[in-house]
Amino acid sequence: MSGATPIRLLLADDQALVRGALAALLGLEPDLEVVIEVDRGDAVLTAVEQHRVDVALLDIEMPGMDGIAVVEQLRRQAPGVRCLIVTTFGRPGYLRRAIDAGAAGFVVKDSPAAELADAVRRVHAGFRVIDPQLATESLIEGMNPLSKREQEVLGQALTGAPVAQIARTLHLSMGTVRNYLSTAAAKVGARSSVEAAVIARDRGWL
Repeated sequence: MSGATPIRLLLADDQALVRGALAALLGLEPDLEVVIEVDRGDAVLTAVEQHRVDVALLDIEMPGMDGIAVVEQLRRQAPGVRCLIVTTFGRPGYLRRAIDAGAAGFVVKDSPAAELADAVRRVHAGFRVIDPQLATESLIEGMNPLSKREQEVLGQALTGAPVAQIARTLHLSMGTVRNYLSTAAAKVGARSSVEAAVIARDRGWL
C-alpha cells in the first residue's frame, strides 16, 4: 500500500513476550504501524488519546481494567477507535460480552499472523470479525443466564470470600447474597456456589 497512511495500532497486553511477538508480526505489514504498547487496561484511554490510534488490540485479562471494560470506556470516550479483542481465553461468554460492549472483533492469539493482520484491516474498514469456532460455540451455549447482580455475587465467591464479606462488599444482606448464590447455582447446574462461580468463569460469564 505504497503512499497510503498506515493503520495506527495500540497493543494492550500484560505479557511482554506476547506483546512483543504481536508487535513484531504486525510490524512486518507495510500498511500497519504499532504506535504504542501498554501493559494495563487502565492505561489504554490515555495512550489512545496521545497517539491517534485507529485500532486498539486488547487482551481480556489485564491489571487495572479488563479488556471488555476498556472497550466500553473507549466506546464512550474515544468512539473513533475500533476495538479488536485478541486473547488466549477463547470463551464464548467473553465473545458475547465483548460484542455487547462494542468490540468490532474477537480473535484468539494463536490465529495465524496473516489472519490477524487481515482482521485488523477489516475492523478498521468497518467490518466485524469474529473467530468462527467461537461464534459457533457461542450459539450452541446460548445466552448468559445470570443477572448482573448474580454475576457480581459469583465474582466475589470466586475469590473465596465468605457470605458475610460478599454482603459487606456489595452492600447486601447475607440472606440476599445466599439467595443470589442459590439461584445462580441452579441456573448453571452447579451443586455449590463455588462450583457455580467456576463454571461461570470458564464460560466467560464473569
